[in-house]
Amino acid sequence: MPSRRVLIVEDDEQLRRMFRTALTLAGFEVREARSGFEALQIIDADRPDVIVLDLLLPGLDGYAVRRELEAHAHLRSIPVVVATANPPQTPAQLNAKCLLVKPVSPARLVETVERCLASGAAAGV
Repeated sequence: MPSRRVLIVEDDEQLRRMFRTALTLAGFEVREARSGFEALQIIDADRPDVIVLDLLLPGLDGYAVRRELEAHAHLRSIPVVVATANPPQTPAQLNAKCLLVKPVSPARLVETVERCLASGAAAGV
């Protein structure tokens, strides 16, 4: 089976480390970004198969990253798992089929990423 590439976009170093460890142990090839701008640079250089995206990031936030993905046809199909401690009142406001509410266990993270990747839930769907 080919390696599945995931990009973790998370500014909290400890949480990013836990996500990386859990997903690496589950067989994913993991890249990391600390900000939305860094995430877009990585996505442009090496398109991931799935993205785990925090919404509250320094500078360019997760909402802006999602808008940028939706604006480009070749990026629109990348499944996005939104990971946030403060989800909006209604999931429709977020327009996210794959949502993790922090705190999240390693097992729940892996299960959600696997499900999102299998369903092909893209950024703008």
